[in-house]
This record gives sequence, structure tokens and C-alpha cells, in this order.
Amino acid sequence: MKIAVTYENGQIFQHFGHAEQFKIYDVENGKIAGSTVADTNGQGHGALAAILQNLKVDALICGGIGGGAQMALAEAGIKLYGGVSGSCDAAVEALLAGTLGYNPNVKCNHHDHEHGEGGHTCGGHGCGKGNCHHGE
Repeated sequence: MKIAVTYENGQIFQHFGHAEQFKIYDVENGKIAGSTVADTNGQGHGALAAILQNLKVDALICGGIGGGAQMALAEAGIKLYGGVSGSCDAAVEALLAGTLGYNPNVKCNHHDHEHGEGGHTCGGHGCGKGNCHHGE
């Protein structure tokens, strides 16, 4: 089994779509057998699920994640554990122990903001780094 975690300086990076690195854990017999750090090479929202799929990842632990990325992970067969913060290593250990606290309804905090133009919300589409550009 392989578990990926959005990674920044040992901590869980809080925005999946802007993750620059993943820490990939190889798990055998319920224990961490090894880990590596993989760069995303600046790939954004949509490409990240494909990167994880190519790495043969089974599960992802992250902070915030938008609806489009959640669907891409589901289509790739990758189980999502979102809304998690703190140490990457501790989160994987907690997942393996069955004690990881996560939010099955996690959303990126900037995706549901309203604009001053008739209540448009970004919903789950990729709208950049929190600044939507809808003909403004």
C-alpha cells in the first residue's frame, strides 16, 4: 500500500491544489517500510491526481481540497483523508493505527466564497490561488 501526504517541511501542506511536494509512504504489513519525497514540478489541481495515480498511491492525506480534485482522486481510486494538519509522519502513523481524525466533507476554504456579482460562488471549479477571475 502507498499513502501520499501533501508535504511542506515535515508538515501537512494545507492546500492540495498548490502542493509542491508529496511525501510517499510505502506500507507493508501495517507498518511504514520506507518513504520518499516527490516533487510535483509546479503541476496544478488537475494534474496532481494523475501524478498520484502514476505513483500508484492508494490513499491521500491532506488539508484543504476542492471538489474537482476530490472527484479526480475518486475516479483514480485514491481514498481521501482531508482536513488533517500537523506532522506528516504522525498522520500516517495515526491512519495505520485507525485513529486519524479527518473530515470526510473537507473543502478548500476559498472555493465557496461569494463574489459581488449576483451571488456567484466558485463551487468546486479550479479558480486559481483564491482570486477568481470572471471577466473582472
